[in-house]
Amino acid sequence: MMLACQLFVSVVRNSRTLSRLVTTWSPVGAAFNAQQRKVDLFQKNVGLFGVPGLSTPAGFEVAQQRALRETEQLVETACNNPPGALTVETFDQLSDSLCKVADLADFVKVGHPDPAFRDAAEKACINIGTVVERLNTNVELCRSLKNLLDNKEVLDSLDPDTRRVAELFMFDFEISGIHLDESKRGKAVSLNVNLLDLNNEFLNGTHLPNRIEKTALPEHIRHCFSIDGNSIQIGGLHADSPDELVREAAYKIFLYPNSSLLLCLDDLLTCRNELAKLVGYESFAHRALNGTMAKTPGKVLWLTAKDFNLMRDMKMKMNSRSTPYDCVYVCVCRYKIDPSLYSPYFSLGACMEGLNMLFSQLLGVSFQNEQPMAGEVWSEEVRKLAVVHETEGLLGYIYCDFFRRPDKPHQDCHFTIQGGRLKEDGKYQHPVVVLMLSLPPPTRSTPTLLNPGMMENLFHEMGHAMHSMLGRTRYQHVTGTRCSTDFAEVPSILMEFFATDYRVVNQFARHYQTGQPLPKSMVSRLCESKRICGAADTQLQVFYAALDQVYHGKPQNRSTTDILKKMQEKFYGLPYVPNTAWQLRFSHLIGYGAKYYSYLMSRAIASMVWRQCFQKDPFNRDMGERYRREMLAHGGSKEPMLMVQGKDTFRKYSQPLTFSTFFVLQPEFEID
Repeated sequence: MMLACQLFVSVVRNSRTLSRLVTTWSPVGAAFNAQQRKVDLFQKNVGLFGVPGLSTPAGFEVAQQRALRETEQLVETACNNPPGALTVETFDQLSDSLCKVADLADFVKVGHPDPAFRDAAEKACINIGTVVERLNTNVELCRSLKNLLDNKEVLDSLDPDTRRVAELFMFDFEISGIHLDESKRGKAVSLNVNLLDLNNEFLNGTHLPNRIEKTALPEHIRHCFSIDGNSIQIGGLHADSPDELVREAAYKIFLYPNSSLLLCLDDLLTCRNELAKLVGYESFAHRALNGTMAKTPGKVLWLTAKDFNLMRDMKMKMNSRSTPYDCVYVCVCRYKIDPSLYSPYFSLGACMEGLNMLFSQLLGVSFQNEQPMAGEVWSEEVRKLAVVHETEGLLGYIYCDFFRRPDKPHQDCHFTIQGGRLKEDGKYQHPVVVLMLSLPPPTRSTPTLLNPGMMENLFHEMGHAMHSMLGRTRYQHVTGTRCSTDFAEVPSILMEFFATDYRVVNQFARHYQTGQPLPKSMVSRLCESKRICGAADTQLQVFYAALDQVYHGKPQNRSTTDILKKMQEKFYGLPYVPNTAWQLRFSHLIGYGAKYYSYLMSRAIASMVWRQCFQKDPFNRDMGERYRREMLAHGGSKEPMLMVQGKDTFRKYSQPLTFSTFFVLQPEFEID
């Protein structure tokens, strides 16, 4: 790893000359534009994320047992103490103890390169998840909370955050079936435990590549894919390939139906519906949307239908090709957006410098690169950032797992490892998160270069990370991104607006060899392509959201593929490709089941926040501080609709936000 103010040297060779081009990077930029310094093997292994004991897979069993002992003690404390603020604090400690194991394991089971660690983490997730489901149907534990909520005098003495957290914990009891008799509560626990297994099976399957005999593909395109002996592995859609045959082959092979995964999805949806019915909901979608801003499936479907009509009209003007695997490339060609022309300006180090400068100007927050200890990270390519405020000091840590490696999912994700909370000794428990991307690693002569889409995704995921860092809540149950799903995407999508604003891009986009800034005309062309082609992308998101709602609505008595065909015909406008099953790559069905609409809703809210607060000046410190104070800092401790309505937020500067009335006033809507 490079030291502060060290120079990144790029050696450019051709057949006749050797030239040395030097660009100066900040410590943050240097850390990401160079290969990581290897960890000292003679250091003591401190365990993953510095957790003692997690130096081996067996450490997960030790961590589980410790969490279970703490759980028993905290349950006893909650049940035996009189109702009061201590009750809520005990519930939050209970949640924190279990989440510290479950959240960490949730990342390790997909992100660690060692299968032994992944297997141990997956078992830990299931075991802790089973304990959580049993606690959610523990009558005595629920009664301790109900005694608090039913006692008006005690309830009135609680501060708003404590009262809301108490209500959220009670909500968890209610949707888990606490009101059922003992036999049905046991059935609810059994269904939830079964769902843990089905979720893992489906999620793992969505990331697996498909294989095909090498001879099945024309020889001239085989090199575009991963060759393994006599077979070819295809693990993605290759949507931006200039070769139409590559795009078509990737689409048809990657999305080819897997019969066992189709059965898994059927079982998953059936189990979710049975659970929802058991605990008193009309469908799983009704259960999932209870407590969100959208409230009901009918209002979500009204939104998707309305957006579809708008997007269809805009998309018709594109005169695009009529195959799903051509959409991305058509936009690229139409606006001459050649990623290779942009990538030299978007080295990973430059992009990280840009984020660092933006957060420093907007929020007074900066990144400091730290060298991980032995055993702290799962790959030597992982970078560790301390997030530091100019007056408040350390806010938390971001582990940046940005580079491709075998068996790593090709998906951009944010994982909470440890939530922030005010501890019993008065100190603050700093949040810890992982950002996982799938970027090419740097070489000795070239840093990692991002295309515009990768750069935008980096900004998006960093929006999640900063939500976690700046959500300074008293309780970890509502820390950072632990808020309503249809609000959680607002900070990340808002960052996409910064990523495509020339005033922001101009601060960091420099050619990694020459130091020349990205021409404004190239940014304008990129923005224009996003504006027009964004209509097609939004229409695709509408299709995903509608499909998600129908899958989780009333049982259709049709295969998931037949439902997909009908929804694609109705909401996407491009024909279904025979012998494909895109739903088997829809990994959001796990974490965002019945809530995929959140991206549409959050984009609408983020757009309004951008226009009203940052469009005039993306570096306005007053607005940045106000955005943190009124939105980010609350995590899930404040009703998101109150923030969206603009009761307190930004009204001084603009008209109040009105998106909430969209859902309050619109009628229910159903799709046959």
